[in-house]
Amino acid sequence: MKTIASIAGLRAELALHRSAKKSIAFVPTMGNLHEGHIKLVRRALTEADIVVVSIFVNPLQFGANEDLDNYPRTLAADKDKLIDAGAHLLFTPVVDEIYPEGMEPHAKLSVPMITNTLCGASRPGHFDGVTTVVNKLFNIVQPNVAIFGKKDFQQLAVIRKMVDDFCIPVHIIGEETARASDKLALSSRNGYLNADERVLAPTLFKVLDAARTEIANGNRDFVSVENTSKNQLTQAGFEVDYVAIRDGRTLMAPTEKTKEYVILGAAKLGTTRLIDNLTLKA
Repeated sequence: MKTIASIAGLRAELALHRSAKKSIAFVPTMGNLHEGHIKLVRRALTEADIVVVSIFVNPLQFGANEDLDNYPRTLAADKDKLIDAGAHLLFTPVVDEIYPEGMEPHAKLSVPMITNTLCGASRPGHFDGVTTVVNKLFNIVQPNVAIFGKKDFQQLAVIRKMVDDFCIPVHIIGEETARASDKLALSSRNGYLNADERVLAPTLFKVLDAARTEIANGNRDFVSVENTSKNQLTQAGFEVDYVAIRDGRTLMAPTEKTKEYVILGAAKLGTTRLIDNLTLKA
């Protein structure tokens, strides 16, 4: 695996692969890799000849009171995992490489409506930071396909809409959420949980799964199901941000045209914000 830190260097390397008619898959990450990330890399290896992984902790998507400075940076361990997984190229730009004039004057890409709800409501500006950097990375790498995890369901939906709206020639694949044996969705932020919180954390999955069962059994009083789920999480010791039942394509309230429901939840345990989601056919 080659590690490249500059845009020019990565483009030059990828030009060689393109001239050899190789297809390219891309897995953007912020590092501190776990089995969920490696699952994305393995999927990418089945989709293209060359797999590019980026590690870039993007300041633009962190709010003023969020954990940018404390976000874990584990590059050496990440490299070992990527080598074992079979990735071909690792792109590790510094902030000045991505935002050479700083972030304030940098052009921003914003996807309306779908970013103003759920995590977007509690993290203003977050998705503008995500779409701006992902669009920039797409322009740098120019992959045929990009792989994202379904755990960040709203992020996946936002990126798909960005790609559709701007006619970006990248096929987006959503990979199923990787989970621990107790069903907790794997996340870099799980490392912030203390021992007691880690034991409690899978309750988020259990509550969302119970809501999914209610819907599967025919309950269409979505507000009632949401409120029950919120109460269950609160009683378990979570600080609930939201539990929401939405259309899996639009992330708006379900309608008679909805083909897939998604039940999304976000809640804090201590200082750690956990998210998860489950889907089912309408």
